[in-house]
Amino acid sequence: MPPTDAGTDTGAGPTPRTGGGADDTLDMRWSDELVALFGEGGPMALTPSYDDPPGGDLLDAPAGWGPAATSAGVFQLVPVRVTRDLALISRWMNDPAVAAFWELAGPEEVTAGHLRPQLEGDGRSVPCLGVLDGVPMSYWEIYRADLDPLARHYPARPHDTGIHLLVGGVANRGRGVGTTLLRAVSDLVLDHRPRCGRVIAEPDLRNTPSVAAFLNAGFRFSAEVDLPDKRAALMVRERALRDRL
Repeated sequence: MPPTDAGTDTGAGPTPRTGGGADDTLDMRWSDELVALFGEGGPMALTPSYDDPPGGDLLDAPAGWGPAATSAGVFQLVPVRVTRDLALISRWMNDPAVAAFWELAGPEEVTAGHLRPQLEGDGRSVPCLGVLDGVPMSYWEIYRADLDPLARHYPARPHDTGIHLLVGGVANRGRGVGTTLLRAVSDLVLDHRPRCGRVIAEPDLRNTPSVAAFLNAGFRFSAEVDLPDKRAALMVRERALRDRL
């Protein structure tokens, strides 16, 4: 099962599938050209490999979704490349606030072991960096909830799309950025996945800031679900209600 929580303002996270701080991203601003290059896959996208994000027919190619204007700045999902991103993501996973839920603290090999099945898989889960105004500041997983073990625990519908999130920098937590980005990313899913009628998330019930962020981002609480390693709040954002919530 993929990570089963979308940590937002607290950087909280998941049940594993099969020390970051504000300074982590201050010197990592990317140029618009670099964001565009990796967002489109670039010339290296021709041959899939561990460092080449899955193109994702199953998810309608998140690499090509492009930027979104938000109240927090211009945001874009950029598929992870291990050689470029592993050290940063690993630092975030070692932040105690993140590690408490994602349970991926440890050396970089631990994070690499979490990324590898997604990067080498069939494209049903795509790990991404969230880049805000040119700065990588969050980690996302966009995945097919209907094709995931999660589907055993709720009445899944074809093309249900799940999201997991952690906000890496402390400076971006606790001030509503997570809520803003959750709405933006779920809008990207609905805009670019016409067959998807619902965006799904399953934050840990103990992670009240995460649950609140989803509610404020237009998700509704659907049910409590018992997953293998936690009790979760099933959160749903429905296409039919996206402009009303």
